[in-house]
Amino acid sequence: MSAEASPNGKALRLPRDERRRQLLNAAHEVFVAHGFHGAAMDDIAEAAKVSKPVLYQHFPGKRELYLALLENHLAELTSLLMEALRSTGDNKVRVQATMRAYFSFIARDSKAHRLVFESDVSNDPEVSARLEAFNAHFANAIAEVIAGDTQLSLVEATLLGRGLAGMAQISARFWLETDGTLDIETASELIYRLAWRGISRFPKEI
Repeated sequence: MSAEASPNGKALRLPRDERRRQLLNAAHEVFVAHGFHGAAMDDIAEAAKVSKPVLYQHFPGKRELYLALLENHLAELTSLLMEALRSTGDNKVRVQATMRAYFSFIARDSKAHRLVFESDVSNDPEVSARLEAFNAHFANAIAEVIAGDTQLSLVEATLLGRGLAGMAQISARFWLETDGTLDIETASELIYRLAWRGISRFPKEI
């Protein structure tokens, strides 16, 4: 396999960032199709239409490729969720926006979600540490909102934050498997209503 070629037959030299994106996109497709353990660097190089030496110039192995993809997807999801949480001071609207953001991430790229949360390498210590860091960050952001609006302690609010974060993740993953039986507006609205009816019952700060 040679490096990607231009129409005149000469190898294309893409800028480093552009080449990296190309390789990550190819790795994404291969990991989703074959799983981490079933994927091979040969497959990824072929999907990217580059030589293996070009691939190895950017990533020393498929584990590094997977971790880079994981970082990208978690950063994107974190950005969406934080934007929703900070979009308003109205907590009812804030919960609605956050649940919708989670469902929207999955609706836009279900492969990314499967790669992050349904990977066959999730027991890898570094992978699980990064997933835990994401879950903790999301739950803590929710907890800060709850603690600031109720008489609950931070640890109590954090417990609720973990519960709400888990609700969003598990329900969205189930919704993905319904294959359009429920539209995204209906699905995210149901989970938002369930979440809001729970946390809105806690006493407000005086």
